[in-house]
Amino acid sequence: MSREQKAVERARKAFLTGRSKPLEHRIRQLKNLQRFLLEREKEIAEAIKKDLNKSEAGTQLYETLGLEGEIILAVKKLAEWVAPRPVEKNLLTISDTVYIQPEPLGVVLIIGAWNYPWAVTIQPLIGAIAAGNAAVVKPSEVCVHTAKVMEDLLPAYIDKELYPVVTGGVSETQELLRQRFDHVFYTGNSMVGKLVMEAAAKHLTPITLELGGKSPCYIDKNCDIPIACRRVTWGKYSNCGQTCIAPDYILCEPSIQGRVLEEIKKSIKAFYTEDPKTCPDYGRIINQRHFKRIMAMTEDSTIAIGGDSDESTCYIAPTVLKDVQVNSKVMQEEIFGPLLPILTVSGVDEAIDFINKGEKPLALYIFSPDDKVIKKVIAETSSGGVLANDCLVHYSVSALPFGGVGNSGMGSYHGKFSFDNLSHLRGCLIKQLKMEGVNDMRYPPHTAKKLFWARFFILKNPDLGFIGRMTLLTIIAVVAAMVLQRYLQ
Repeated sequence: MSREQKAVERARKAFLTGRSKPLEHRIRQLKNLQRFLLEREKEIAEAIKKDLNKSEAGTQLYETLGLEGEIILAVKKLAEWVAPRPVEKNLLTISDTVYIQPEPLGVVLIIGAWNYPWAVTIQPLIGAIAAGNAAVVKPSEVCVHTAKVMEDLLPAYIDKELYPVVTGGVSETQELLRQRFDHVFYTGNSMVGKLVMEAAAKHLTPITLELGGKSPCYIDKNCDIPIACRRVTWGKYSNCGQTCIAPDYILCEPSIQGRVLEEIKKSIKAFYTEDPKTCPDYGRIINQRHFKRIMAMTEDSTIAIGGDSDESTCYIAPTVLKDVQVNSKVMQEEIFGPLLPILTVSGVDEAIDFINKGEKPLALYIFSPDDKVIKKVIAETSSGGVLANDCLVHYSVSALPFGGVGNSGMGSYHGKFSFDNLSHLRGCLIKQLKMEGVNDMRYPPHTAKKLFWARFFILKNPDLGFIGRMTLLTIIAVVAAMVLQRYLQ
């Protein structure tokens, strides 16, 4: 039996004991996870510094701060989330107890990504714990140091049987995917996402795919261009462009391309100094394979800003490409690096047409002071999420579902959406062995009169208050008694 199979079997066995289900256990595990993030802050930051050259402050801002917020929210709201959810009744069920009961799915597989190795791996774990599941955590092998910290330290804080950490590369991930899970949660690229989906299909296992794509950014000529470009610069070059919802390219009219370039250049200097290579807040490409992939994208485009690189340290300067064409190399796949192409369009209509010709992106950005323009873009396009006049920050709103559509993914999470996504929302209806006369309409022999009453009870759905419901219940009881009396005669 492989190491991966043993981990899954232990998690399954632990789940079947029922100990992951009590509210007290879930809250205790979540608080222990929060304690881990606080007590091991130094080890977490040191590992990410080695993997991605993130600063300690950047690690907290982009990785662990949001996780703490998610935990605090889950602990505060969990009693409400796990409680039965009453639903609207029809006339046939007005005297019954009808509700939705969230219940754990079972054992969840979480396959994390390397670009934000804590945020995108632990956030689904928070949802899995809150929902009462067991979870096998598979951190990305690309972030070697972070995966090691996760493997060594996490089991000291949370139940190591219910929530094991399994490290390794492609072969270990493939072995995990051969096992049967109750849900698979994958964050990464669409190519691997298809393989995950294929493996899950063999067991009819539901999945969540958090993928990516080329997230467009339309800048209206009438907006405040300095502010727009400042926010785009931050969104693009944070984590050296290795963000699934980073603006992938800019669409703007030719008349403002020069100003856009000028303002982005100013913002790069303000954020990362004259020499970003020496700036502690500017990251590095994860490895040389991705370095070469990104640099190859610049070959047939004009570099307007930046372009400096150092393969030995995987450094690529914040770079802007101008006069980019649809068939340019940089437009053929998600960039996932610090290159920002600018394509010119005649206006918002052409921008919408261009966006709609591609795959549905994970995020879509619009910069405009005109609500009509913003609403037009929202109405005439489709994307996982949309954000007007800023970048990235919709990810931080727990009340919004975060996820893709089409090629950018399926399923969503954050806050209560994580809980619901990793729960089975079980429909429950509890009747009593009384008022049998009401049921006469459904029993054979079927007649026109019975059909009349069936249509009345099924199709009429009045919005009644408490007094109305009690009155109607009394009427139904009287009718049922009369029908039953006639039935017995």
